[in-house]
Amino acid sequence: MDRKSNAFLETEPVGQLMYKYAVPCVISLLVAALYNIVDQIFIANASYLGSYGNAANTVVFPLTVVALAVAVMIGDGCCAFVSISLGSGNKEAAHKSIGSAVLLCIVSSLVLAVLYLAFQDGILTLFGGRVNEETFYQAKEYFLWISLGVPFYMFGQALNPIIRSDGSPQFAMASTLAGALVNIVLDPLFIFGFHWGMMGAAVATVMGQILTAALAVWYLCHMKAVRLEKSSFRFYGALAKRYLALGICSFLSQISLVAAMAAINNMIRKYGALDEVFGQVEYSHIPMAVVGIVMKFFQIVISIAVGLAAGCIPGVGYNIGAGRSDRAKALFTRLLAAEAIVGGAAFLIVELLPEQLIGIFGAANESAYYTQYGIKCFRVYLCMTFLATVNKGTFNFLQSLGKAFASTAISLVREVVFGVGFALLLPIWFGLDGVLYSMPVSDVLTFILCAAVIRYTYQTLSEPQSTEQHGKRDRPVIRRKTV
Repeated sequence: MDRKSNAFLETEPVGQLMYKYAVPCVISLLVAALYNIVDQIFIANASYLGSYGNAANTVVFPLTVVALAVAVMIGDGCCAFVSISLGSGNKEAAHKSIGSAVLLCIVSSLVLAVLYLAFQDGILTLFGGRVNEETFYQAKEYFLWISLGVPFYMFGQALNPIIRSDGSPQFAMASTLAGALVNIVLDPLFIFGFHWGMMGAAVATVMGQILTAALAVWYLCHMKAVRLEKSSFRFYGALAKRYLALGICSFLSQISLVAAMAAINNMIRKYGALDEVFGQVEYSHIPMAVVGIVMKFFQIVISIAVGLAAGCIPGVGYNIGAGRSDRAKALFTRLLAAEAIVGGAAFLIVELLPEQLIGIFGAANESAYYTQYGIKCFRVYLCMTFLATVNKGTFNFLQSLGKAFASTAISLVREVVFGVGFALLLPIWFGLDGVLYSMPVSDVLTFILCAAVIRYTYQTLSEPQSTEQHGKRDRPVIRRKTV
């Protein structure tokens, strides 16, 4: 198909454009986030699993994020590159980058699954699985089946943003939703009906992921704006280098979460053992289970934040490629406002309703310490959520502008320097509470950096583009200062 198939990205009102793409994208990412949290809700309310199962789920969760990190680096990077390519009329680069991304995703997912299966015990130990024997046993059972599903999970997640870049955000949403519904239906059947325990939760998840991957394969055969050819499905190193650079921010935002969770889980294990209550064997797994629950709730909030920003990628990329920086600026304004609203709403929920939130995860079947620590964790760990959403929106918007270096640098500072650094340092002085303080401190310091970046981005997008730039349609390159 020709460039006109996506021409509405340059003419449709920016508010409608953002709504059209962001809402399906938010729903898709929310559903993806709910895969794991749905497992945890059913596990928590199964009396024979309870908080031990919750802790096991928390141990395995970072390893699913590793798979997601690689998938979104490929998918989000390809999405941004394809959008810019279509905006500048470069159809050949678009179809070759998609085919190359598909091959790269398949190979990397198989490699990751093999590594998981080969080094299972060591990996689970690294992420705090040996907090007690029961947690380690349940984590191994869950992890085995999740590892087998990694190729399907990664394929579905990588293709989701690529499908959006082709102008089909509704299909991307529907494919993810279909898989999640399978998981929701099968979880209670396998856990409560068949009593398959952690294996049942994992198998239900994998079956949903298989359906999402199958729908993605079907869409590849019926693309609209990009026509795939036999020659598309080769690995083009030069193109891969360009779209992976645009996806590195998405990778870092996920993989650094893994690093932070590894640090947090180990600090919880170390300083929890020194706590008067959680130093007792029967309560030792509670902090890890609770922090995992709070992180899952935060992932839901961040999924909305990332979804809003990712929904802007096709419109921003296309308009930058078409020389319409004024429309990109208007999208940025609406994005920041939406991110602030989402973060503010999340702040009110965690501060006003923490007991209700922890109650969803089987608090009625647990000791009072479980509920007390859950309330504290929600209120302290997520008290700066309204800044976190604005920060995340800023990172991802820079990505859609093609400013891979700036996006990567700021994301790296937030997630690794601040996120991991404070998780390791603050417990030295504040003990177990220091783990909770690490999150809000990191978000405040990151927002100071983002405020300067936001100001500079507005200035850059306000600069008039030259006639030469506006007229170029042969390649997705922006001749302009970069952050």
